[in-house]
Amino acid sequence: MQIALSLIVTTGCFSAFRESRKLACYAGVAPFEYRSGSSIRGRTKVSHMANKKVKSLLHMGAIVAIRYDKQLKEYYDRKVQEGKNAMCVINAVRNKLLARIFAVVNRGTPFVSLNQHIA
Repeated sequence: MQIALSLIVTTGCFSAFRESRKLACYAGVAPFEYRSGSSIRGRTKVSHMANKKVKSLLHMGAIVAIRYDKQLKEYYDRKVQEGKNAMCVINAVRNKLLARIFAVVNRGTPFVSLNQHIA
């Protein structure tokens, strides 16, 4: 509920952003490569000029989603098994949550998990 209220207020009822990727940049969960010309240096990083309140709420939502959402838990476990950094994977989950929220708002329909749709 807190995440929804915060996103509604900060995005002006989702009218300030046309794509979930732009909202992800604003919330500080979109990863960016550090590159100069053709060389890529170091790990991907997120913007420090993010809306910290939205980012912290998404972080708590991601932690809960990893615990209770079957798809996101499997995704998290698979990526950690592949050797990815746990915080990097949590950031990816935050980004996935934001994309889900944005899709639900744009479509105007409730979220239906693939597992629920097949069954």
